[in-house]
Amino acid sequence: MMLDRIDALGAQADQLTGRIEELLAPFAYQVEQLDEIPGVGRIGAQELIAEIGVEMGRFPSAGHLVSWAKFAPTTKASAGKTKSSSTGKGNPWIGATIGEAAMGASKTKTFLGSRYRRIVKRRGKQRALVAVGNSILTVAYHLLLDPQARFVDLGVDFHDRLHPQRRARQLIRELEHLSGKKVALHTVA
Repeated sequence: MMLDRIDALGAQADQLTGRIEELLAPFAYQVEQLDEIPGVGRIGAQELIAEIGVEMGRFPSAGHLVSWAKFAPTTKASAGKTKSSSTGKGNPWIGATIGEAAMGASKTKTFLGSRYRRIVKRRGKQRALVAVGNSILTVAYHLLLDPQARFVDLGVDFHDRLHPQRRARQLIRELEHLSGKKVALHTVA
């Protein structure tokens, strides 16, 4: 009886998967666009389209989409004291989809993965996931807004290329911390 039940559930899942594919056939190009984002995948892209749609005209900017999805980080501070804050209660299905995509992207060697690793050092895992989720939604907005747009990864070393002096200072601090000695750089003639 248990095996029959498992077979029946498998058949039902196959039937629903076929129906989902049938309904999303007109949006195959948008699914491909969103599938290029690290961590999203085909099912995640289908879920994003099901929740936010493909018409981005209802959101004046990417920030509006992020805010609507409750992935906009907030800071609550008063008199020099920082209080705990959350992004709020948004759509639980889009939250789960973006959270899953952010966790997947955090394990990749891409810009989103390096963003997660940079933020998690100083802000913690949850805030880093919200920041990466925010970035994923921003990218999704721009991809869906422009049908000709394609996802281009900025690279793991994007911030290092943007500010090479900052990276040099960071490496000097790490070396000083590891060696316990003061480090000075000299230019080679």
